[in-house]
Amino acid sequence: MPDGQEPTPGGWNRVQLVVDDLAAEVSRLRADGLQFRNEIVKGPGGSQILLEDPSGNLVELFQPAASGRWATTD
Repeated sequence: MPDGQEPTPGGWNRVQLVVDDLAAEVSRLRADGLQFRNEIVKGPGGSQILLEDPSGNLVELFQPAASGRWATTD
């Protein structure tokens, strides 16, 4: 993580919520006062960001890469 935290055995399990527009969800949640552990990370499978709920549980917001990107044609 940007703050230097590293996973430990048994830690960093998380709930993943799939969203259609990650940037919009992050903006909405930040406006409501939620704090994120990192910034949006983009990769070939999609984009993600992590936040902690009030109990300290990790929640991952995930937006899959655009459908059809890896599709093949016959």
